[in-house]
Amino acid sequence: MRKKLINELREKGIKDEKILAAFDVIPRHFFLDNAFAEQAYSNMAFQIGSGQTISHPYTVAFQTMLLELNKGEKVLEIGSGSGFQTCILCELGVKVFSIERHKPLHLKAKSMVRHFNYNARLSFGDGYKGLPIFAPFDKIIITCGAPNIPTALIDQLKVGGRMIIPVGEGDKQQMKLVVKHDDGTVTVDDYGVFSFVPMLEDRVK
Repeated sequence: MRKKLINELREKGIKDEKILAAFDVIPRHFFLDNAFAEQAYSNMAFQIGSGQTISHPYTVAFQTMLLELNKGEKVLEIGSGSGFQTCILCELGVKVFSIERHKPLHLKAKSMVRHFNYNARLSFGDGYKGLPIFAPFDKIIITCGAPNIPTALIDQLKVGGRMIIPVGEGDKQQMKLVVKHDDGTVTVDDYGVFSFVPMLEDRVK
């Protein structure tokens, strides 16, 4: 089933073999309730508690591809969720800093990262604020829909860095790639419509 999913991702345009190999290494069914085990390798999102979801595999792969990761880079993930995206990033050899606002999910993601023996720093807190103490970051990935691009996250991005963020209110968001240039300017490009749970501000649970 895992091989079938990887072939589907390849057919949908995910050409980076390192990302596809990471999907082969990380068993997605570990991150889902046992009731969903049979569907774990279909291109579907699933509820993971606290009103959150584990994203479609294609969405995870697409966001990761847009980051253009290089081994050893510092990556900030907003929304640890189930820990699946976190583990994919770790498998790709980057230094992961992840933040989650829902305590049960934060604890679950930490346990999953430990299970796979990855070394990531997971924090419980408000994703809008990022993690300024560990900034700047080479890359930033936001795994929930934001009404706008938080200035605090742009500030925490290195010059030359890339940030992937779904922007929009309601059920659909526009996937945006934010690039910070050497002269201090920022460009934003659109990469299609996706569906994420909302990024909630100033509250942690």
